[in-house]
Amino acid sequence: MIRSDETFDGTWPYRARYTEAAGFRQHYVDEGPPEARETLVLLHGEPTWGYLWRHLIDPLARSHRVVVPDHMGFGKSATPPDSDYLALNHVDNLETLLIDVLDLNRITLVLHDWGGPIGTGFALRHPDRVDRIVAINTVLPLGMPGYQDLMNANHADSAWFRWAGAAQADGTLDEILGNAGSSVTHLMLALQTIARPEVVTPTWIRAYAGHFTDRAACRGVLRFPQQLVTPGAKPPLPQPDPAAAAALLAKPAVLLEGMRDTALLPRYIIPAFREAFPNAPVIELPNAGHFPQEDAPDALLAALELFLRTTDSLVTRG
Repeated sequence: MIRSDETFDGTWPYRARYTEAAGFRQHYVDEGPPEARETLVLLHGEPTWGYLWRHLIDPLARSHRVVVPDHMGFGKSATPPDSDYLALNHVDNLETLLIDVLDLNRITLVLHDWGGPIGTGFALRHPDRVDRIVAINTVLPLGMPGYQDLMNANHADSAWFRWAGAAQADGTLDEILGNAGSSVTHLMLALQTIARPEVVTPTWIRAYAGHFTDRAACRGVLRFPQQLVTPGAKPPLPQPDPAAAAALLAKPAVLLEGMRDTALLPRYIIPAFREAFPNAPVIELPNAGHFPQEDAPDALLAALELFLRTTDSLVTRG
């Protein structure tokens, strides 16, 4: 895990907070006014950590409470040796943090990559605590009839999933992701796509590689793709409860999509989102890849703030 006081040359200035309520040392950021009416929960995916959100935290925290957890095995969170690192483990950890530790209500979930399934799993358990859903280059497994077909098509077409499937089959996935400290930059640039390679500085590389100091620290980053590309793998989350899914499908939602993504391809991800939320906006970011937070942070922030403002009256309650 990355040291608690590491700021990466001042690019990550946020106070480190920790809880061990879920049985491991989990790091999170908690910024903005604690008495704010709403809380934005920003969830990262593979192979990133809270650092992904560094350009958005301060602007959003001017008017909202902003909570940014690091999943188990990523960033400043620990990598315990006795976990399976399954999606459901991460949902359990998130539930412990947001409910047992922070007791949050009025949550807007802002989800990226694996943050989408993990956040969806949490929201299905607590739809009454979730006001809005913001999906950013991710999927929301809410049990829609065409969802799995779209995912299967994406996995067959995607540069990331074709590589991961072949690497799992020939035994090299463990070697490459087990050395994520050396391979993470290439994976993000070439297989998921960062459209602005100039953002990749020595500080940037240190920040994203910093957790993965040895093979034991790479359990989390390896386990995410294995859950999808291992032959015979089942969907990482169970079928949702219909009543809980219906409650979430009635909430304001938006998809902010980097259109140059080569991991989760827009031609499958946009239809998957529209199956669930046919009347919700889809905002295309043409010059962003899989990580709009890196490629187009200003455009992403403007779109997110617009969504928050325009849906404010829909979620305001007495």
